[in-house]
Amino acid sequence: MDNVFIYWDNSNIFHEAQRLAEEREEGSGARYRVRINFDNMLRLAHADRHLQKALAAGSVPPEMRQLWNRIESMGVEVRLFDRGIPGRGEQEIPDRLLQLRMLEDALDYNGTPGIVVLLTGDGAGYYEGAGFHSTLERMHKRGWQVEILSWAHSCNQGMRKWAEENGLFIALDNFYEAITFMEPSRPGFELAPSRESTVLDLSQRPTKRA
Repeated sequence: MDNVFIYWDNSNIFHEAQRLAEEREEGSGARYRVRINFDNMLRLAHADRHLQKALAAGSVPPEMRQLWNRIESMGVEVRLFDRGIPGRGEQEIPDRLLQLRMLEDALDYNGTPGIVVLLTGDGAGYYEGAGFHSTLERMHKRGWQVEILSWAHSCNQGMRKWAEENGLFIALDNFYEAITFMEPSRPGFELAPSRESTVLDLSQRPTKRA
């Protein structure tokens, strides 16, 4: 059985979706109106395979609390952090938590490695032997299959190339309309319509290396 382990860096995925929404000219204030469709994003990650574990790390804006509650109800462990911790970058603590959990799972499931699905484009720290890229290499050497889901424009190029050679790199751009939706503009701002997510087509999502 293909057991899937998902590690989801929501801040990286969301912030880069904001940039892409602007590039695609989704209307006035696109970066502030775009949202992630958690249901479709999660399904894109596990691709209807057996979900063994999933962890999502992000920040605590109160307006997203209902969305986080929803993803927890789908069987995902959610860990949230305050953006304003003095002396820490916004991403430092969530990134380290995800990397630590990846290494813990690699040890706990040492005899039965599965498929690690990482949602981020952050490859920082590789040359110091740290960061997501180094963690993926360590897991791959122990028999884990590796898949990276990231926006093409923002993924660390070294990490992407390694994933393409040793596992799978899946560009979220190819599923943009299904994994995002647009809220309407707020009262008092230039009119911009909402947009619902399209149906997710998993036939375009590879699950094995060619």
